[in-house]
Amino acid sequence: MISVDEARTLVLALAHPPQAEEIAVQDALGRALAAPAVARLTQPPFDAAAMDGYALRSAELPGPLAVIGTAAAGVPYAGETPPGSAIRIFTGAAVPAGYDRVVMQEIVTRDGDRITVADAGSNLNIRPQGDDFAEGSAFQPARPLRPADLALIAAMNVARVSVARRPRVAVLAGGDELVRPGATPAAGQIISSNDIAIAALAREAGAEPVVLPLARDTEESLRDRFAEAEGCDLIVTIGGASVGDHDLVAKVSADLGMQRSFYKLAMRPGKPLMAGRMGDAAMLGLPGNPVSAVVCAKLFMQPLLRAMQGLPPGPEPARARLAADLPPEGNRQHYLRARLAPGDTLPLIAPFAEQDSARLWLLAEADALLVRPAHDPARKAGEIMEFLPL
Repeated sequence: MISVDEARTLVLALAHPPQAEEIAVQDALGRALAAPAVARLTQPPFDAAAMDGYALRSAELPGPLAVIGTAAAGVPYAGETPPGSAIRIFTGAAVPAGYDRVVMQEIVTRDGDRITVADAGSNLNIRPQGDDFAEGSAFQPARPLRPADLALIAAMNVARVSVARRPRVAVLAGGDELVRPGATPAAGQIISSNDIAIAALAREAGAEPVVLPLARDTEESLRDRFAEAEGCDLIVTIGGASVGDHDLVAKVSADLGMQRSFYKLAMRPGKPLMAGRMGDAAMLGLPGNPVSAVVCAKLFMQPLLRAMQGLPPGPEPARARLAADLPPEGNRQHYLRARLAPGDTLPLIAPFAEQDSARLWLLAEADALLVRPAHDPARKAGEIMEFLPL
């Protein structure tokens, strides 16, 4: 068995370089930029009023000053700005040359076309030209694009962006015991839920998953399903990767030319994890137990998919204080389902007493995976430990 860190290195090595495509900025939510968005203009393009009020010269306060015109957003004042003058100005309007301050209307006393200012304070209330960004500024965050990012890129007058193509992921569950949700299971059958969860985790990581029809426990059925995965960037199988008589994924994938990187690692849950390459596609063989499959997908599949988009692979651990004592850990790195609660400086984390890898209910109730390294000594309540948020 290899360590989790060794397995992670081998899995990330399966990532192909990001493949770029161009899309409209309004369609780029959640996508990873493959090239920077470069501003085509300066924002603001002029010194702009930060509020409604009057534009004037600081040196001429408190007045009185003659109001000689008006400026509004999109309707600039085009006249002269002689000494002793001011103009009525509204938020977003260009401040004419010669004026260096905007005073808010609430502190101005106006009598006809003349104003006086009681106390202007120290704030000039002007957004300088280029205060947000300048023409030529490049923007490429190392994360999926958020709504605010789209607003920024659009304001930069960039209509189309280069993004990493979403990886295509084929998700394959197999076993004669599986039936689709909504069906009535016969004796000895169960509902197939793992492929739904794994596809959702792939989509969460920015991929385009395709859930393949269930494979039966025959080599012919598995070969047919692998053929349907042709053209995908990643093939993810669930179950059948161990060494039992009915575990055919390892055999059939090897017959089809899979170059295997590893198939066991020192981890709980998730010891029977297989990784490698089949033709042009990366391949992960996840365990069949539901919790094991989900944990392995978060630790290996999602980082691989993010790497395929040129993003930091993650996941990055956070820290919390133990809410209860823990006994020594065994010889495998353990990811315990746990609940989080507010704490003074760090959250409190309490792993569930039950850690059966077949119990999805506990996984749905968990907030985090508490990380315990192999051979971790006994821990006392209050000690700081790392966890992965769920």
